[in-house]
Amino acid sequence: MPWPVVVARERVRYAETDGMGVAYHSNFLIWFEIGRTTYMREAGSAYRELEAAGYFMPVATFQGELREALRYDDEIEIHTSVARVRSRQVDFAYEIRCRGRLVASGSTSHICVDRQKHPVALPQTLRDVLSPGTSPLAR
Repeated sequence: MPWPVVVARERVRYAETDGMGVAYHSNFLIWFEIGRTTYMREAGSAYRELEAAGYFMPVATFQGELREALRYDDEIEIHTSVARVRSRQVDFAYEIRCRGRLVASGSTSHICVDRQKHPVALPQTLRDVLSPGTSPLAR
């Protein structure tokens, strides 16, 4: 069963561009984060709640491919889905689109850790909201 996709919408802000009006490449990681936190919130497990319960999800790896430039005030759509859930790790996949065109894609992997930064198993409640068969997004 495929994972649901959540779409977040943003505009490229002036502060995110260089002197030519082109978005800096580092902003794509920020937009991935916006997509991921929107996904988690809509799935029913906001990061704030996860951290309050003593769980943290630092980025372990990331990759991305930029296909086209984005410019100041472009409206973007950040398409986010879960690519894989393992006992201690969650992988997210992203597509950034502008005017219907794919301008970037990428992924991030996150390891679940406790307050002491030791790797721990994902809490069952998080596994439930991120698994395609039990996620509220799949309904």
